[in-house]
Amino acid sequence: MSQTPIELKGSSFTLSVVHLHHSQPGVIRQALQEKIAQAPAFLKNAPVVLNISSLSAGVNWPKMQQAIVETGLRIVGISGCKDEQLKLLIQAAGLPVLTEGKEARNPRESEPQPEPVIAAPVADSEKFAKTRIIHTPVRSGQQIYAKNADLIVTSSVSAGAELVADGNIHIYGTMRGRALAGASGDQNAGIFCTHLAAELVSIAGEYWIMDQIPAEFFGQAARLSLTDGVLSIKTLN
Repeated sequence: MSQTPIELKGSSFTLSVVHLHHSQPGVIRQALQEKIAQAPAFLKNAPVVLNISSLSAGVNWPKMQQAIVETGLRIVGISGCKDEQLKLLIQAAGLPVLTEGKEARNPRESEPQPEPVIAAPVADSEKFAKTRIIHTPVRSGQQIYAKNADLIVTSSVSAGAELVADGNIHIYGTMRGRALAGASGDQNAGIFCTHLAAELVSIAGEYWIMDQIPAEFFGQAARLSLTDGVLSIKTLN
């Protein structure tokens, strides 16, 4: 009996969603280039979904799409589109228009959006600051970036939150968000967590989504590192 040439299965993937809050392509391109420069190992050529709930039909969509593509990001879909004319332009460009589960309401109108947090250095001198420490819970939608440093979070990290560090990441609470260590390409970086339940873990661009984390380590204390360029995980003693 011959095997069918294709098979459809349900699965889940963690994708970054870029919310566009400006109608000028040049402004968006510059902002994206600055963000990619913070974590090139993870964001370079990354697949993303664009949320355009803040844009109207007045935006020059072909130029906006070109500006985003020029940064190296790969657009896999568009969400939050409320204008039918703009939706037609997007579909004509060959991009799928996605529907999010909570798209019926605009979250920006009901909930204040948390600002990205740059963790304060432990030492007074930036020259000698090798560690950043966050003592408060990291909320959903919040991003913390430790540039040229390790990052320590002594509390919990909610789903939808993101930790980014050029060095190591240590989480001493439950980790439900995303952790990106070695963001500038350091393959010697690691992730240390006392309760691993992450949506995504990444070291120097190599990553696992939640479904790829070995079941025996999920919810446990674990250490992640790169071994010969491949993600590996061990029990954290």
